[in-house]
Amino acid sequence: MKKLTNKEKEIMDLYWECGPMFVRELQEHYEEPRPHFNTLSTMVRILEKNGFLDHKQYGNTYQYFPIITEKEYGKSNLAGVIKSYFNNSYMSAVSAFVKEEKISVDELKDLIHKIEKGEE
Repeated sequence: MKKLTNKEKEIMDLYWECGPMFVRELQEHYEEPRPHFNTLSTMVRILEKNGFLDHKQYGNTYQYFPIITEKEYGKSNLAGVIKSYFNNSYMSAVSAFVKEEKISVDELKDLIHKIEKGEE
C-alpha cells in the first residue's frame, strides 16, 4: 500500500474520524483560510485512485468514504518500515525498541503473556 503524504494523511484522518463526506463537507472541517475546493477535490480523487477512498454518486456529485481503516493503514505502514529498515525482520525491530529503551523487557514479557492468552 502506498504511503500517504502529509496532506493526504490529513484528509484521510478527517474521513476516518467523520465518515462519508462530500468534498464541500470536507472543506468545512478546515479553518480559514480553507483549501480551495478544486484542490481538495483533486486530492480526494487521487486518494480514490490509490485505493484509500471510494464514492457513491448522488446526481452529479460524489460522497466519498474510506475503504481501509486507519488501523489497516497503520499495519501496512509498519510492515513497510520493518521491510525497509529492519531487513524484513520483526525480531530486529522489537530488539531495536528494547535497546533504545522504548519498551522494557518487562513490558515485552507482559505483551508476550497477553498474546499467549489471546488478549492482543
